[in-house]
Amino acid sequence: MNIYGYRIPAVFSLLIWAALWEIVGQLELAFIFPPLSDVLASLSGLLARKSFHTAALQSLESFSIGMVIAIIGGVAIGFLMGRNKMADDVLGMWVNIMASAPLSSLVPVLMLLFGLGQMTIIVTVVLFAIWIIALDTYAGVRHISPSLSEMGQSFGASRWQLLTKVLFWAALPEILAGIRMGLIRAVKGIVIGQLLVSVVALGRLFRTFSDNFQFEEFWALTLILFVFALSFSAFVGWLEHKVEYYAGTR
Repeated sequence: MNIYGYRIPAVFSLLIWAALWEIVGQLELAFIFPPLSDVLASLSGLLARKSFHTAALQSLESFSIGMVIAIIGGVAIGFLMGRNKMADDVLGMWVNIMASAPLSSLVPVLMLLFGLGQMTIIVTVVLFAIWIIALDTYAGVRHISPSLSEMGQSFGASRWQLLTKVLFWAALPEILAGIRMGLIRAVKGIVIGQLLVSVVALGRLFRTFSDNFQFEEFWALTLILFVFALSFSAFVGWLEHKVEYYAGTR
């Protein structure tokens, strides 16, 4: 960020929003926005609660299982669409529809199909993340130069070796970009799933805090989720930076 020719670190924008939040809270302009200082004070107490530890572990388990499925499935669908025109014609429209659809409306349907349990939460995470991963993988595969495939074939590479040792690495920057965006969408998916379906884990805490007007704890929990999502996103972004040279080889 540049102001009058001076480069201002990005963290200052967060400080500005934090100051505005504190002012709104101190002036009591909206009862759902307590002062940020009170939220931060509640944060340490929330982190020490056993109920939070249990809810966080349950949510992390569902999130991890769902993301592994979404990554494997999304990369597989993206490669299939990118390498096979028939698969692109059949799946392309549906992947784009699901990527842009309001998936929150499908969560009650998942409850009827999978019941009130962890399976519904996992499927919700998968639905929120898999489509963007598939689309980014597809974009990466489509940008691969045909000369790379021809080179691999000229050296006697099998179809599996060509896929895993040439095409996958050439498409890796876009795959990681899709995973980064999928992670953020998956965090939203797990909270929505826990709130709308089972009211378990973090969803139960959100519901408890909002029903009892404990907005300090409510926003403290929201901040924890933001930090979690941004930390994962920053880690995948770091990986993207490390593999940028693969894009140059194309």
